[in-house]
Amino acid sequence: MSINDVSNLFTFVGGLGMFLFGMHDMSSGIQKSTGSKMQELLGILTNNRLVAVLVGAALTAIIQSSGATTVMVIGFVNAGIMTLSQAVGIIMGANIGTCITAWIVSLGQVGDSFKALSPSLYAPLMVGIGAFLIMFAKKPKKQIYGEILIGLGLLFIGLDFMGTAAKKYMDLPIIADAFILFGKNPLLGIALGTLVTAIMQSSSASVGVLQTLAATSGAVTTSAAVFISLGSNIGSCLTAVLSSFGTTRNAKRVAAIHLTYNIIGAVLFGTICYLFFSFMPEFGSHPIDSVGISVFHTGFKVACTILLFPFAERLVQFSGLIVRGSDQDDEMPVEEEQVTLRHLDKRILRSPDFAVENAIKEVVHMGEIVAGNLRNACSVVMNFDQALLDKVYATEKTINRMEKLITEYLVDINNLSLTVEQHDVIKNLFYSVSDIERIGDHAENIAELMDSENDGERIHFSEEACGEMAEIMGLVKDGFDCALSARSKVSIEDAVRVGKYEEKVDDLEEELREKHIDRLSKQLCKPENGVAFLDILSNLERISDHAYNLAGYVMSEHE
Repeated sequence: MSINDVSNLFTFVGGLGMFLFGMHDMSSGIQKSTGSKMQELLGILTNNRLVAVLVGAALTAIIQSSGATTVMVIGFVNAGIMTLSQAVGIIMGANIGTCITAWIVSLGQVGDSFKALSPSLYAPLMVGIGAFLIMFAKKPKKQIYGEILIGLGLLFIGLDFMGTAAKKYMDLPIIADAFILFGKNPLLGIALGTLVTAIMQSSSASVGVLQTLAATSGAVTTSAAVFISLGSNIGSCLTAVLSSFGTTRNAKRVAAIHLTYNIIGAVLFGTICYLFFSFMPEFGSHPIDSVGISVFHTGFKVACTILLFPFAERLVQFSGLIVRGSDQDDEMPVEEEQVTLRHLDKRILRSPDFAVENAIKEVVHMGEIVAGNLRNACSVVMNFDQALLDKVYATEKTINRMEKLITEYLVDINNLSLTVEQHDVIKNLFYSVSDIERIGDHAENIAELMDSENDGERIHFSEEACGEMAEIMGLVKDGFDCALSARSKVSIEDAVRVGKYEEKVDDLEEELREKHIDRLSKQLCKPENGVAFLDILSNLERISDHAYNLAGYVMSEHE
């Protein structure tokens, strides 16, 4: 091998690297620039499968990888926030959305007669402008635009490098013979597309390389391009299949649906195309260009979605035959699955926007568990129940476990490519988890104060004291519920209401403390009961303070 051959090989590999990195960088920038719009995509999901298809197409057009979208869907199903019926629509839409990369590649390979319009001509300028924006722009939004420009520029430069390196070999007879062979034997063509895509972990990338080879010379035949493209759809399923390991059975069914859907499409259209090329061999042996591959790629995916859309529920049922059993049969206990990481899954980290949104939901979920434990603790105060007391202790252990798991997940999210606003949200979620856990501790403290005896008698309060306690407990519980609502809805109105609750609790706590001290001085209640009463008041007041902190974090995000 000569030094020129080595140089060409390095050029092709380097071009492929720039193409992949540019695609990733551009995708990351687009996700940042869309901001809350990515979060809204999840919010508009309904049982309307057509809406799910559109959402899947839009999401994949942003992420530029149907495999990545499917992996996220597996995470959503595994976390219990998406149904299989919604997932099948997303998968169908994802196959359409991934075509945008093929059109971007086609745009970058304009013919010589349109050289002045070729993006590769302006790619270095894009990188230069993008770098300038990242280095010198003060506004984060402009820096994000710079990231998108650099990604797009590197994508086109990478394509140019690959084309230049491959051009020197595409005229070799062995290359032409190979593509003729792949065109005549659909199984070989599909197998090649599957293998290359499985290795590259992206159908967009493998089709992009095929388009580059097609644009370099006339060696790529129409039939070879068709069968290789069909195989790339099957190969793109490997990422989802691998990602489904260790998930719930429904999550595994998502991978099964994705694989089944793409195999059916490849077999159906592969058969049709094979018969067509058999009757019209001159059409199959005709060279295809980059745009032609994009047209087939898009047409095949749209047609496949239209044909299989009415049978979506059948795909769901068939996935049940492939992955048998129910989620209740999984190794993880049902209780564990329900109370820990309901909305979180490592696969969702592929999209920072969705990861942040679902982290908020999980923090609120933890808050709801703490709110329930607070209600139980208050019930123990008003009417002692040993079973309820034991439940408070058991739930507190769950809360402590959730704090650790959610904090670890927030650390993972914080290391993603986030906007400035998202970093602020994650920072506030760290604080929120700590405040919620402290509320859980205070609820346990309240229960513990009732879990003692003096001369064989339980702590109990007079009717007057119980009435006072019920009043302040009601305010504290309502204030905490309002704080969770503010966090969940990012509602300024709810956050303001929490402040009003907190003021009432402070005033009432001071008033009740003075009244009870007066009762103690008049010896109207036992000292040990009086001390417990005052300690419960202190814990309730501290709970109100932590709820006020939660609302404050929401207020700061608006500011």
